[in-house]
Amino acid sequence: MAMEVLPISPALDRLIRQRGRDLRLRKVDQQYAVKLVNNLVKNLEKFLKDNEEQPFFRDVSVLTTGSYYELVKINKPNEFDIMLKLKTPRLVWKELEGYNGLFYTVSLSRRTRTEIRSFLLEDELTISSLKISKEMHQLIRKFVSGHQGEGRWVVCRKRINSPAVTLAFINEEKEEEMSVDIVPALEVEQGWPQAARAGPVVDKWLGKHVRRKFVSQPVFFVPKRPKQRNLSDAEKESWRISFSHIEKEMLKFHGNKKTCCEGRVNECCRKLCLRLLKCLLESLKQTYPKDLSPLCSYHGKTAFFHHLSDRCDDSLWTPGQLSDCFIKLLLDFEDAAERGLLRHFFVPDFNLFSSAAFPNRSRLFLVEALKKQRQSGLPLLQVPKPAPPLCYPRAPPPQIEEISPELVTPQNQEPTICQTSSFSFSYVTVACIIVFMAIGCAFYTLV
Repeated sequence: MAMEVLPISPALDRLIRQRGRDLRLRKVDQQYAVKLVNNLVKNLEKFLKDNEEQPFFRDVSVLTTGSYYELVKINKPNEFDIMLKLKTPRLVWKELEGYNGLFYTVSLSRRTRTEIRSFLLEDELTISSLKISKEMHQLIRKFVSGHQGEGRWVVCRKRINSPAVTLAFINEEKEEEMSVDIVPALEVEQGWPQAARAGPVVDKWLGKHVRRKFVSQPVFFVPKRPKQRNLSDAEKESWRISFSHIEKEMLKFHGNKKTCCEGRVNECCRKLCLRLLKCLLESLKQTYPKDLSPLCSYHGKTAFFHHLSDRCDDSLWTPGQLSDCFIKLLLDFEDAAERGLLRHFFVPDFNLFSSAAFPNRSRLFLVEALKKQRQSGLPLLQVPKPAPPLCYPRAPPPQIEEISPELVTPQNQEPTICQTSSFSFSYVTVACIIVFMAIGCAFYTLV
C-alpha cells in the first residue's frame, strides 16, 4: 500500500530541481569518454575475431548495456557496460531450485564437435560458466597488454560474484578515470524460460503489442552465480538470466505514447526521477557501506519499472511535477523495503528483498535510513559545498615585551658589540649604493 505524500516545501522543491540539473552529464566529458571506450571495444572485437588460441570467441558481437547507454548515468560518464554475445548451438536450460527462476544450468541440446567443446563439463553437454569466465579474463588480459592508445587500460582483480571482466582506464597522472565491465553472454533464441514467459507487466504502460515484441526477443545467460555460501557444484557453474537489452529498450521508449520526449513540448521527468533515486541510493551506500552492502542500483531500477507500470499516463510525468513524482517514487521504494517485497520485473517469483538476497538487518537499516532522509529534507541530495580558498590569517600585532639581554646576547660577547656591528654593516651598505649610483651617473654623462 502506497504511503501518503506530504506537501513538499519550496526549499525541498528547489533542492530536487537543482540536484536534477546537476546530475546531467556534460557533453565534453561524454565525448572524451565515449571516444576512449569505442576505440577500446572496436580493437577488442578485432582482437577476439583474429585470435588463434580460442576459436570459440571469434564469432562475437557487441551489445552495449548499462546506465550510460540507457541515458540515466549520473555525475560522470565513468562506468560503461559491454556485453559480448557468444554464438552457441541450440541450448537447453534447467532452473536451479531455490532461486525462483533467476539462476540456471545451461547445456547443449546434443553433443557437438564445435569449438565450444573446450568449455563443457565432463558430461560433454553442460556449459561451464567458470571456464568461460576464466578464458575471457585471460584473453582480455592478453589484449590489454598489447593495446595501444591514449592513457593505459589495466585489468582489475576478478570479483567472485561478478560476471564481468573489469578494465580501468589510468590517465597520465596515474589516476583511474573510468571503468568498463565486459560480460560474456550466451544468447538464447528459442524462447524464454517458464519463470519469465509471461513477460513484463507493461500492458497498461507500453501496450500489449510491445510486451509481445519483448517476449519474441532472445534472452541472455551471463556467468554469475548466487551470492550464497557453501554452493554446490551446479550452483558454482550456474548462469543468471539477463534482460539488459530489454531494460535498455524500455528506458529508451519509456512513454505511454510514442510522442513522449519528442521535443520539449512532450518532455517528461521519468528518467530524471530515476537519476535522483540512483543518486540518493549511491549516497546512502557511500555513507553506510557495511550496513547497506547488499544495496545496488538495480534495486532502484526495478522499483522504478514497477512504479511506471502503476503510474503509466504521460500527463502524470510532466517536468513541472518533478518533485512530486520523485517523492512518490521514493515512497514506493521505501514501502517495498519496509514490506520486504520487491519482485524482479521479468522473473516475478524472485524477490530482490527476500532474506536470502537482502539480509533483514540490512533491509531494516535501509528503511530507517530512507525515513530519516525523507523527514530531514533529503540532506544526501544536497551538493557538497566546495572547499574554501586557501588563505592565511592576518598576523596579530607584535607584542612588546621586555627581553632579558642574556637571552639575545651571544655567549662571551657584550650587547654593545652586537648593536655596533649591525650599525656598521648598514652604514657600509648605504655607502656602496651611493658609490655605484655616482659611477653610473658619470658614465651616463660621458656617453
